[in-house]
Amino acid sequence: MKTTASTRRTAQALMALAAFAASGSVLAAGNAVLAIYQQPETLDPYNTNTTITTAVTKTFYEGLFAFDKDLKIKNVLAESYDVSGDGLVYTFKLRQGVKFHDGTDFNAAAAKANLDRVMDPANRLLRANQFNRVAKVEAVNPQTLRITLKEPFGPFINALAHASAAIISPAALQKWGSKDIAFHPVGTGPFEFVEWKQTEAIVGKKFAGYWKQGYPKVDQVTWKPVTENNTRAAMLQTGEADFAFTLPYEQIATLKKSDKVEVVSRPSIIQRFLTFNLLQKPFDNVKVREAIGYAINKDALAKVAFSGHAFPAQGFVPQGVEYALKMPPVPYNVAKAKELLKEAGFPNGFETTLWSGYNNTTSQKVIQFIQQQLQQVGIKVSVEALEPGKRVELVDSWPDPKTAKARLYYIGWSSSTGEADWALRPLFATESWSPKLANYAFYSNPVVDDAIAKALITTDSGERAALYKTVQEQLGKDLPRIPLVTEDVLYAHSKRLSGVYVMPDGNINSDEIAIK
Repeated sequence: MKTTASTRRTAQALMALAAFAASGSVLAAGNAVLAIYQQPETLDPYNTNTTITTAVTKTFYEGLFAFDKDLKIKNVLAESYDVSGDGLVYTFKLRQGVKFHDGTDFNAAAAKANLDRVMDPANRLLRANQFNRVAKVEAVNPQTLRITLKEPFGPFINALAHASAAIISPAALQKWGSKDIAFHPVGTGPFEFVEWKQTEAIVGKKFAGYWKQGYPKVDQVTWKPVTENNTRAAMLQTGEADFAFTLPYEQIATLKKSDKVEVVSRPSIIQRFLTFNLLQKPFDNVKVREAIGYAINKDALAKVAFSGHAFPAQGFVPQGVEYALKMPPVPYNVAKAKELLKEAGFPNGFETTLWSGYNNTTSQKVIQFIQQQLQQVGIKVSVEALEPGKRVELVDSWPDPKTAKARLYYIGWSSSTGEADWALRPLFATESWSPKLANYAFYSNPVVDDAIAKALITTDSGERAALYKTVQEQLGKDLPRIPLVTEDVLYAHSKRLSGVYVMPDGNINSDEIAIK
């Protein structure tokens, strides 16, 4: 068998973990270690589009609302709210007696300071678009917050329940500044920040002043970014980690046999796409995009890269998200792909690059599979899995769409607000062109823009369904992205750990974290 650098690294990791186990070392009783597939690029919840990053920031931060394990909204720092008859004015009653980690009080002024910050264009925060329908924020009194919208916005409470709408200590913002707060999180969450060792660990300790009596139930939580799938699995089996997400699909059967580990599988709304840069040739040609869709065998991709724990995407919005339109995948047809390329003026194919927004093992398998598939139709692709910092620099924060370097881009998305607007607007609206949001395709279609805008302000469910149907059908014609697969959520935890679970959108909830 040929030995690769990857297999050598995996073997070394397994040997090191075996030595760790043999030494008799065990996790501290009060310390929970959570192994994740990628390191956060920031600890500022307002400046990320990455689900795993917001999972980590929830350790330190809370918002007015949050989602439970089934994406149902629950009250957190807001105890209740009222909405005016015209749908424009929201009045929130806030929880009393809540302290930030720095000892300052949470109140309406603190909530206002955070919304004012994200709405300020000078701060250039990635989540600004989520709040661009807010006209005015008022601290009526310490426990009453009033938000006035420019126009009705149906999913507004969903937007506030998203993990990005966290409340940061205004004192900490003043101390560290809007930029450096990314490295010094100070919130009202169950854990206060200890340290962030880049690529190694993010550590939080129990916040003694936490408002929720009896919580947190552990003294320390440590997030460990581990890009190698097999290493995460090994850490579970040797006891170096209590929790691992994602899992190497090929090891699921082995993990299920372990008496130390519990494996959990549940449906998700996580969809993987191949995105085109429509501002660059030849991807401005819909026949080229369609040809690439025909050239990729989605069933085989689900089997090869995900070991069957995924299935071909059934449209641009995964089933389980409200107003999702079930659509057949672009079928696998090499002859049709070659025919379309010839019609587009590329009978011999062309050369291009493919980037992955993730550098974990599964994503590397995906881009290598796509590379092989496109080779069959004459498209020669060089591939690269981007590290988080490089992804932010080259994709998420690239300032000028006209000079964006991405050509083909493998990336995922989940509607983390649980509804169709956040499944469509950030990816396909003209207003969402990167770096504002995640329209990495630089796609623009007035039919799509108009329908998305109208769906946001209507209160009629039937009208909204019709508008979102229009959007998804138009996307099927234009193909700014090729939906590839929808994957299962697979994670595992040690049997001593409870209260940590992965949500349908791939976020992680650790509110109830406990150790036996």
